[in-house]
Amino acid sequence: MTSRILVVEDDPSLVQGLRSALEGEGYVVDTATDGKKGFECARDGDHALLVLDVMLPGMSGLEIAKRLRDSGRTTPIILLTARGDENDRVLGLELGADDYVTKPFSVRELLARIKAVLKRAPVAGKAPVREMFRFGDIEVDFKRQRVTKGGHDLELSTREFRILAYFIEHRGEMLSREQLLNEIWGYDVFPTTRTVDNHIARLRKKIEDEPDAPRWILTQRGAGYVFETAAADEAV
Repeated sequence: MTSRILVVEDDPSLVQGLRSALEGEGYVVDTATDGKKGFECARDGDHALLVLDVMLPGMSGLEIAKRLRDSGRTTPIILLTARGDENDRVLGLELGADDYVTKPFSVRELLARIKAVLKRAPVAGKAPVREMFRFGDIEVDFKRQRVTKGGHDLELSTREFRILAYFIEHRGEMLSREQLLNEIWGYDVFPTTRTVDNHIARLRKKIEDEPDAPRWILTQRGAGYVFETAAADEAV
């Protein structure tokens, strides 16, 4: 199946070059040259991946990413950022972007990033054997990327879902922050271990009855995290 990619970039020459390169690799390409139109295309379209410039007229790529994640859209996102704008890259990854490429960049590098992100979407690592997993009053539907608690939908970001799926796949194992960085974010992306802690804190607020006294995702001080398999397995 051919993957459809949306490129949101306001430089016409760059848009033309990216379209040519992506179509040459067999992708179907949609484009938008301003943030508002780009958000509408991303919201309403059925894309395998989004390439968003951070600096756009009308609405920034960061705002597009935030609105999409807040609305529950899990489409993978690669940000195009200016060299030296480290804050934009960190914020973009915190908002749920999957990767970034700094300008100026080679088309070959971007193509490699696109292939890597598509390869690990929707869930990093090996997909769990089962389509459903239940623990406590939480049900995870891997096929639909849907999580419910007490029968009510939880709004998890793409990254939060991947983290939860990875914990379930490796339940009972101690997972270091560095391992989670490599497996969920990718070895060539630079977020810090603090980024892992922030994402897990947000995930706990959604799945734990008492986030400050978690039952499922336990901290191993100085080592990492463990998904409490004994308690979970009782409810499978």
